[in-house]
Amino acid sequence: MLQQLFGQGKRLRYLCQDETRLGLKTIAGRLLTACGVKPCGPSQWQREAFYLYGVVEPLSGFSFYYEFSHLDSLCFQHFLDLLSTELGDDIALLQLDRCAAHRAGTLHWPENIIPVFQPAHSPELNPIERVWQALKRQLRWQNCQSLDELRERVAVALDALTPEHIISLTSYDFILEVLFSAAL
Repeated sequence: MLQQLFGQGKRLRYLCQDETRLGLKTIAGRLLTACGVKPCGPSQWQREAFYLYGVVEPLSGFSFYYEFSHLDSLCFQHFLDLLSTELGDDIALLQLDRCAAHRAGTLHWPENIIPVFQPAHSPELNPIERVWQALKRQLRWQNCQSLDELRERVAVALDALTPEHIISLTSYDFILEVLFSAAL
């Protein structure tokens, strides 16, 4: 039935999209200390940052990331165009939050991307949030002297996220149930 709707050679894919801000300000986290001792860690307060736009596919572990200087509809449009090219002939249902950049009237949605907006104020429904948590967990208490150094560390951390790891982070039971029942 899907082949009749979308044509031969095209796959229907379910992807989850979001952005995260990464900067030179130290990402704090838990530290082991003796009972009653306040944890202390090296930190810096520099405010330079960039945004990492990303997409993950819970079923296959596919991921696609791209860096932008800020979050707005122009950058998001460019990201959509890059993602559309990456998908080729495949059709993607793209789960998004209700960020203003995602709902801008000036957006031109590529033919192979169908937006699906999640309910407002519910980031826990978007599996890519767990990928961002895993990424930032690897960057805790690291102080980079420049954005280039941070980019290198982010690239290493993203390379460490194998498709199997992404599947384990993003394959929520309710998503798998829907995808498997839709495939029947």
